[in-house]
Amino acid sequence: MFQPLPLFVGLRYTRARRRNHFISFISLISMLGIMLGIVALIVVLSVMNGFHKEIQERILGMASHATLSAPDAGIADWQSVVERVQQYPDVVGAAPYVELESMLMNAGRTHAALLRGIVPAREDAVSDLRRDMVVGSVDDLTAESFNIVLGAELAAVLGVGVGDKVTVVTPQLNATPVGVMPRLKAFEVVGLFEVGMSDYDRGAGFMHMADAALLMRLGEAAEGIRLKLTDMFDAPLVSREVAYALNAEAEREGAESAVAYRVTDWTQVHRNFFAALRTEKRMMTIILFLIVAVAAFNIVSTLVMVVTDKRADIAVLRTLGASPGRVMGIFMVQGTTIGVAGTLLGVVGGVLLGWNVEPIVAGIERAFGVHFLDPSIYYISALPSDVRAGDVLRVGGGAFLMSVLATLYPAWRAARTDPAEALRYE
Repeated sequence: MFQPLPLFVGLRYTRARRRNHFISFISLISMLGIMLGIVALIVVLSVMNGFHKEIQERILGMASHATLSAPDAGIADWQSVVERVQQYPDVVGAAPYVELESMLMNAGRTHAALLRGIVPAREDAVSDLRRDMVVGSVDDLTAESFNIVLGAELAAVLGVGVGDKVTVVTPQLNATPVGVMPRLKAFEVVGLFEVGMSDYDRGAGFMHMADAALLMRLGEAAEGIRLKLTDMFDAPLVSREVAYALNAEAEREGAESAVAYRVTDWTQVHRNFFAALRTEKRMMTIILFLIVAVAAFNIVSTLVMVVTDKRADIAVLRTLGASPGRVMGIFMVQGTTIGVAGTLLGVVGGVLLGWNVEPIVAGIERAFGVHFLDPSIYYISALPSDVRAGDVLRVGGGAFLMSVLATLYPAWRAARTDPAEALRYE
């Protein structure tokens, strides 16, 4: 069967037992280094993907994909707006809300909190609050009952539990005979939730929207509409299309009191946080790629020594008519073979380890009686892993490219070997 000369000789050099065992040792170290670097990179990226996915799900389980709001006047006919919004194919669910920043007090303890008024029957369409309840039920939030559901950490800070009273202090002011006073209202705690994010567990609470609207003096209006979309990554585009359509519809109807909707989405609200996660992943990728780079450039040392060891062979090939390009190809094939073998072994090992990192870590914890992620400190007590094909392809492709680049200089040196000079002392 026909084989090009560079491929045939290069593979033969790779398989042959060398007189210099040190060269074989360096080749093996280069291959293992590439393999271990790729395994480490794939596993670390998979665990980071798992953490980011877990955090993202927890945040978006409480926040919404997008929000249409009218903070100045509120949305009086929010029922009809919700029905119109739900007709869009990209909108999975919609629910009204009223938000207010407040101070909660109990027995001399105070803590700031963001309270959200919701309609429990509609809230399931846009959030996972019902799933995150640890005590009580969101169905206990009824209109004019002045019941409240608090984050578990917030309740602990205030020293309250289910059945206790907590005073809500809002920034809105009341004029009284003794002067201007902040608005106060006592609420009964009917439930606790736990998301696993301190921002919510320690700083958020829920009440019925009618009670929140009463505190904000919105009457029966909602402050805005929260949206859940089929694809959260389309939130910037879809939410603006919905807002534009609603505003255009109001203009066509010629309503004098038409509501001007302001739109926000999760990429704006949590922009800095998710940008920090992306930057962290990018920097970790660069740092770990240095491991692969060091191993790949060990190929340079290997091939330089091989070229020195094979000077006589190179001279014979040149004498028989082999061109410098073919000689260069021989050593590029040899070095690339080392890189390909290390890359394939690393990709296979990294993917298998990434798929099974959670049970492996759990087994190590059981065997040695340790816990790497203490649940009392970290909200995530297990190592989540999300192996993504794009990351695997980029890592494997980058390692292969570095392996090829590492062969260029030694192969070029081999191609420049002078046959007469190499054979002079043979």
